[in-house]
Amino acid sequence: MEKNDYLNDAVALLRRLIATPRTSRNEAEAATLMEQQMSAWGLNPRREGNNVWAVCPDYDEARTTVLLNAHIDTVKPVATRTRNPHEPTLEGDRLYGLGANDCGGGLVTLLQTYRWLTGRRERTFNVVYCASAEEEVSGRDGISRVLPQLPRIDVAIVGEPTGMQPAIAEKGLMVIDGYADGLSGHAARNEGVNAIYEALDDLVWLRDYRFGKVSPLLGPTKMQVTVVESGTQHNVVPDRLHFVLDVRTNEFYKNEYVFAFLQKHMKKCRLEARSFRLHSSHIDEHHELIERCRQLGMTPFGSPTLSDQALMPFESFKLGPGESARSHSADEYICLSELEQAIDCYQQLLG
Repeated sequence: MEKNDYLNDAVALLRRLIATPRTSRNEAEAATLMEQQMSAWGLNPRREGNNVWAVCPDYDEARTTVLLNAHIDTVKPVATRTRNPHEPTLEGDRLYGLGANDCGGGLVTLLQTYRWLTGRRERTFNVVYCASAEEEVSGRDGISRVLPQLPRIDVAIVGEPTGMQPAIAEKGLMVIDGYADGLSGHAARNEGVNAIYEALDDLVWLRDYRFGKVSPLLGPTKMQVTVVESGTQHNVVPDRLHFVLDVRTNEFYKNEYVFAFLQKHMKKCRLEARSFRLHSSHIDEHHELIERCRQLGMTPFGSPTLSDQALMPFESFKLGPGESARSHSADEYICLSELEQAIDCYQQLLG
């Protein structure tokens, strides 16, 4: 096959994916589409839930194994969209549609890269391709469900939109629910204990605190109160307050440590972490693939956004077509020239 054939197949598959609603936990139809297309190309796909993968036919456990991964699912369409999110529309170089940029571009170009690699006799490493589900919600039926089914992985390339620059580190995520208790009473009689006032000092401390260890790639660990809920009506002193804290950790702080540290400094509020599993991740900046990226003129950087990397117990980095700023936007698109660049770049990197 010629390079243009791989590009044409990538675009055709992406258009079909855009036309298939595939929000997180509802990817079954899109997973079937991927499975059927991979079968038609003779790739012998396997499936676990809505995750679809393939292992090179000449797999040798004595060789290094590279995982090519991108996710099938999308976020829900936003209300401010001006286009049908499931109608793939090509205007000039731009292909519009939900999930085109995040992460359809990486999904289809990495699949074409897998096809190209498995057809090469001179390849000295194993290659595995995995289209994973539930990435946008870090769901337990996504990459975590399929990883035990895969052979041993040495390094992964995750096709998130990075402008085809290698993101060699990414921040972790921890979502914390906070609660403050009060005592209801009549507002006019100044009775009860106001849960909002009980929480104020803790909320101010969370606003003002700064973690000391700053990463050269990821910057500081940051936290932000993003939701506050309290009260039922104007004349009732609220007896409960709930808030949500979004914490983005760099590589110097484990989620468990941050949670214990925050709880220790709360005066009135109690905290509950929804999960500790989404840690910061990174790859050695001198890894041979990263050195090869530099040779190809790419610039490694640190990414503030979360991906399936957080759930991978092996080295990984993000490298994919499109731009992160377009992800989750109203009228999402990817450029055909970006897909072409991605296929060419992956071939140079792994060829």
